[in-house]
Amino acid sequence: MKLLTLIFVALIALLQYPLWLGKGSWLRVWDLNQKIVAQKSSNTELKLRNDTLDAEVRDLKQGNTAIEERARSELGMIKQDEVFYQVIDQIPSSPTPQPVAPTTGQHE
Repeated sequence: MKLLTLIFVALIALLQYPLWLGKGSWLRVWDLNQKIVAQKSSNTELKLRNDTLDAEVRDLKQGNTAIEERARSELGMIKQDEVFYQVIDQIPSSPTPQPVAPTTGQHE
C-alpha cells in the first residue's frame, strides 16, 4: 500500500511540474502579462509622440505659419518693421533667472 501511495505522489508531482515550472507555467504567464502591460504603456506614450510629430509635419507642409513661428522662436528671426520683445520671468526659488520663450509683437 505504501508503494502505491508513493507512486501516486510521484505521478501527481510529475503532473504538477509543467504547471509551476515548465514552459507554459503560471509564473511565466504572469511575467509575460507584466511585460505586456509595460509594453502597452510604452506604446501609448510613443503613439502620442508620433501623433504630435505627425500633426507638426502636416502643419509644416500646409502653411507658412508654423515655419514663421519656428524661425522666430528657434532662429530669432523677425520680419521687417517688427519689434522683438523677450520677456524673462524671475523665479524666486531659483538663484539664477531662467529665460522664457521669446515673444514677438507687431510694431504699428
